[in-house]
Amino acid sequence: MSDLAIAVRDFSFSYENSDSWQLSNIRLELARGERVAIMGATGAGKSTLAMSLNGLVPHHHEGQVAGEVVVDGLRTADHSAVDIVRRVGLVMQDPETQITGQTALADAAVGPANFGLPRETVLERASHALGLVGMGELPDRDTNRMSGGQKQRLVVAGVIAMDSDILVLDEPTSELDPQGTSEVFDIVRSLSNDGTKTIVLIEHEPELIAEWAHRLVVLDGGRVVFDDAPSLFFGDADAVAAAGLRAPQVAEAAVALAAAGRLSGEIPVTLEHGIRVLERWPGTDVAPVGARVEAGAPVIEARGLGHVYPGGVVALDGVDVTVREGEFVAVLGRNGAGKTTFARHLNGLLRPTSGELVVAGKPTEGRPVSDLARSVGYVFQNPDHQIFANSVRDEVAYGLKNLGLDAERIAYEVDDVLERVGMRDLADRHPFNLGKGQRQRLAVASVLALSPQVLVIDEPTTGQDWLGARAMMSLVRDLNSDGHTILMITHDMALVAEYARRALVFAGGRLVGDTDPSTLFGDAELLARGTLIAPQITSLAAALGCPRTVTTVDGFRREWALEVPDAV
Repeated sequence: MSDLAIAVRDFSFSYENSDSWQLSNIRLELARGERVAIMGATGAGKSTLAMSLNGLVPHHHEGQVAGEVVVDGLRTADHSAVDIVRRVGLVMQDPETQITGQTALADAAVGPANFGLPRETVLERASHALGLVGMGELPDRDTNRMSGGQKQRLVVAGVIAMDSDILVLDEPTSELDPQGTSEVFDIVRSLSNDGTKTIVLIEHEPELIAEWAHRLVVLDGGRVVFDDAPSLFFGDADAVAAAGLRAPQVAEAAVALAAAGRLSGEIPVTLEHGIRVLERWPGTDVAPVGARVEAGAPVIEARGLGHVYPGGVVALDGVDVTVREGEFVAVLGRNGAGKTTFARHLNGLLRPTSGELVVAGKPTEGRPVSDLARSVGYVFQNPDHQIFANSVRDEVAYGLKNLGLDAERIAYEVDDVLERVGMRDLADRHPFNLGKGQRQRLAVASVLALSPQVLVIDEPTTGQDWLGARAMMSLVRDLNSDGHTILMITHDMALVAEYARRALVFAGGRLVGDTDPSTLFGDAELLARGTLIAPQITSLAAALGCPRTVTTVDGFRREWALEVPDAV
């Protein structure tokens, strides 16, 4: 058996009807047992490369091909996707495209069952895989009633159950809570520990990559622009910026110290290395920044709010909370904690089974969704779940037409909203010819057109690269500055630290925490209850002796008396 698990030789690919190459002259050799991460901005070719490794490209996604891909000794062009799947398991970016079973156990069993294995072996593999991803107690859970994070865990379980020697994971944790993400990375690391499984991971989070990967491949414009140790890339601020990516927070802090002449030698990119080599807290006296500010009148009031789903699952239990005009609130907790269930009550997508909910001064009981939508706009995690028109303009205009506005007023409002979200030049484009980040902006625009007081935004940066995430959050911050109340459901603690002024922490359907992000990230007990993990920079600053809770890299710069760049 060859020591090479994967060989990509001068491989280029262009999708059918495309006028450009999505991959150009890719050359890669991956040894058995390697853990290789792939990074790149949106459109760099990451997912196309992933699908090339298990034969979906070019067998399912046809197009023009040059060069070759060889996996486990098989040239993918010469073998069917069915043959290749036995050797290469692929977790795709959208878990819903891979789930076919009615229950968790049935879905995890699909892969080994298709291999023709004995029933006992199939069920044993499926049950074991569910246990590994933290779903061992949910074998009978209906897949249609799973949260996004549970679906993502299930897809990972399905691939593990196939026991392929090569695993290709395309953003397998994008919808998972911090604890779940850490668990999946531990699982993937353990699968490769004996040197028999090769892991290829596409991921946007640099802190995870720096800790996990043996090797980092960076794509830009369909070409490999870096292929070496993660530390060499993340320690080069210019290379990171040129690729449109972000370095780990430890590396950002180290680069700032090096620029001030207070660090020499290698830039640390992991927390452990940073704690060893970075300068301890210099004892500065820094005033707190971004403390919680009391806002205006109540716009959301929940009193003993409860919700029980059919089948008896208690999703919310006695939630009492008030949200005021102008607040920017992060809604946090692990998958299944009740975050989305709570949020969907705010515009009538779900109704309380106990307690009371008051929106914009009036109880929601008896109010139709169309009425609540004028007060609370909801932007779904997947923008494709709420986009259906044939043009950007028509999508934004749809809600306004339902309000009975005249054509001239609608045209004015549409142009105004598209200008605010930076999409006026795309007004006549079909939504599904846009990138995901643009479709997310369109979903925000269509909700914003109704001028709601409150915007609920579910995972606004999932699946986006660093630049796309910054652009989306800049828009959300501007909307908050304009007076909109923001409720942001997210698993990204760095976003919470930088943008939110208040954090609601859910666990087991209960509201277990209501505080500001700085207090949250300094409260180990509350973090544990919510299965949350503080930003890396928080752990670094604490380990280096800072007595105050640091939540952002700019906060680190202030505590270490370094220059803080202007806000983007």
